[in-house]
Amino acid sequence: MEFKDFKFTDALLDGLDAMRFEKATPVQERTIPFITEGKDLIACAQTGTGKTAAYLLPVIDKLVRNGHNKINALILVPTRELAIQIDQQMEGFGYFLDVSSTAIYGGNDSSEWNRQKTALTTGADIVIATPGRLIQHLTMGYVKMDTLQHLILDEADRMLDMGFFDDIMQVVKYLPKERQTLMFSATMPPKIRELAKNILVDQEEVNISISKPAEGILQAAYMVFDTQKIPLLNSLLKDKDLPSIIIFTSTKQKVKEIAQSLSRNGFNSKAISSDLEQADREEVLREFKNRNIQILVATDIIARGIDIEKIDLVINFDVPRDAEDYVHRVGRTARAQTQGVAITLINEKEVLDFYKIEQLIEKDVYKIPLNPELGEAPLYNPDELLKRRRKGGGQKRKPGNNRKNFKKKPANTKGKDNPKS
Repeated sequence: MEFKDFKFTDALLDGLDAMRFEKATPVQERTIPFITEGKDLIACAQTGTGKTAAYLLPVIDKLVRNGHNKINALILVPTRELAIQIDQQMEGFGYFLDVSSTAIYGGNDSSEWNRQKTALTTGADIVIATPGRLIQHLTMGYVKMDTLQHLILDEADRMLDMGFFDDIMQVVKYLPKERQTLMFSATMPPKIRELAKNILVDQEEVNISISKPAEGILQAAYMVFDTQKIPLLNSLLKDKDLPSIIIFTSTKQKVKEIAQSLSRNGFNSKAISSDLEQADREEVLREFKNRNIQILVATDIIARGIDIEKIDLVINFDVPRDAEDYVHRVGRTARAQTQGVAITLINEKEVLDFYKIEQLIEKDVYKIPLNPELGEAPLYNPDELLKRRRKGGGQKRKPGNNRKNFKKKPANTKGKDNPKS
């Protein structure tokens, strides 16, 4: 389904076209019609499925159609990081449309508090907030929510895990009873049902089943420090005489660094990113497809669209932030019922991102022990990191302080996949 099928305003469609949004994801296809109709909604969808755009686009469309000058939508999120991320996505849409947003989150910076107060009193169209900090502003009396039409809870299950049930209910007391309420959650435990019963009215329900990597893909991972990634990559490639390999990384700068290292070590490789003109990208892909290039280093710009058969090995140089991007990356191998291998290099800061991937694909990916010649490696223990996050930085009303320190335990080397390196 294409975005034009939703009958959005021409201004929004022009913006989507400029940002190269073409086809809707399953969660967008199933939820946008309900949101456009003004219905309450509870949707079960993982991060990386396009759920943010699923609720932003119809809300923005209504703002463009009906006019706006005060707070129209409130998006509650569990952490400062997610608030900033959504606000940045709104900035992308706001470049093409006269729609404003602001992120409200905790911290001790007085200038940041004043910025938030100004944004709330002047009336940003869309407010993205953590519950604790928003309550602090609401209790001061200067935030007017009487014009609010949409309440959206993103990662609702995570907010409840962090103890925000009472805070959410306190925020709701400040909002008009006549409003549209949307809940997005990765899981649907009883406590989510309880919250829904309290704040939703005659809601629709959408449950998205996420695609998983093909059964023919042998998945494995290494725990490494950043400084070990390039040496490990060179070692892996020297040991594997395969005709077709793709290395994915998230940034253009890393593409350049990897390509330079491979060139110095004599590998037959080329790089592709958005820095290349379209014609040059097509030429590199043509050479790779014809086996004139053995190794392709790429950003995610081609992960979703590339259609090349018989790719033997996919290496994730870093862990994609969105779990769905992992599925698209590793899906380049094991096509047409062929066997393929996908290897991911995980540093200590990427543990939780990879843990989310394992939850999505419902599989414990085998962690290959690092060759001692490359030095000691960090250890994989997301459970301890999650425990510390909830206990420390994940406490109520203190979002954003949950990024550091976890107790290391031996990596889980048991799993269905046990490829030899």
